[in-house]
Order: sequence, then structure tokens, then C-alpha cells
Amino acid sequence: MNALTQAERFQIEAAEGWLMLGNPQEAHEELEHISGESAYHPTVLSMRWQVYAAAGWWEAAYVVSKALCELAPKSPAAWICQANTLRHYKGVVEAWSMLLGVVTKFDQDAVMRYNLACYAAQMGLLEESCGWLVQAFELEESTQLKLAAIYDPDLQPLWDKIGRDKLFEITGHQLQKVATSE
Repeated sequence: MNALTQAERFQIEAAEGWLMLGNPQEAHEELEHISGESAYHPTVLSMRWQVYAAAGWWEAAYVVSKALCELAPKSPAAWICQANTLRHYKGVVEAWSMLLGVVTKFDQDAVMRYNLACYAAQMGLLEESCGWLVQAFELEESTQLKLAAIYDPDLQPLWDKIGRDKLFEITGHQLQKVATSE
């Protein structure tokens, strides 16, 4: 695939700016100026997915996420986009199933495991949720990821069971033990 021109990169930056301002419609208009082969460049498709997701245009986001996965199958971000789209477009079970099918190809990706933890919690699979969350924390030992987990509403069923305060006190298999205890 050819490199994007300076003008095309500018359109992407403008779209990103509109998104930051909370205006996905204007962001979409910026991306419409990119045509030809460049319109299918992974960077353009990634920004287009962000625009569609921000606007809640899940059917369009689904089409773009599938294209991203075909163009960049080694990119965990592409698969995460598709999972996030499926979550909103077809439901948590679809997102869970799709991501579960590719997670082994990305053994160092914490975000993919974090998303699986969220989906599992939403489905009431708290033990599995803990397992995926532990893996995510072990891959990315950051306070930022733990803070995200504490405030993520998708993990609420897990926090209802074990309490948010436990996250910084216990790690690894201890978290799983607390989640599985009655």
C-alpha cells in the first residue's frame, strides 16, 4: 500500500480534531476528501472506524472493522476495533466469541485480555473475567490500567462481588481466589 500524502495526513488530523471536539459528522466530512486507494489505507480506515464508533454508526463501523482485520490481520488494534463494534452492533456474546478466537495470536496484548475480562464480567463469568484481568495486569503492570479497571462499568459485576478496593491490595491469582469465593 502506498504512503499517504501530506494532504491526506492533514485530513486525518483534521478528522481527529473534530472528534476531540465531539463532532463526528465533521470528522466524517474530512475523511470523505480522501479518495482512491488511500481511502483503504489502514490509517484512514482506523480513523474512519473511530468516527463511526463515536457517532454510534455501528453497521458502518462493523464494515470498516472487518476491512481493518483483513488488511492488518497482525494488528491487535484491528481485532479490538472489531470486538468493540460487535459489542455494540451484535452484543457481548458475539464480541467475546470473536476475540476469544484470535487472542492466542496476540500473546503480549494486555488490552485484548482486558476486553475479554470486561465481556466475561458482563456475561456473569466472573471467574473467567478475573483470569483475563489478571493476565492483562501481568502483561501491563501499570497503575493506569488498574485505574481504568476500577472505573470501567463493564467490570461492575466483578466489583460488586469482590469490591473495587481489592484491586490494589491483591494481584494475580489472589484476585481470582477472591472472585471465586462465596
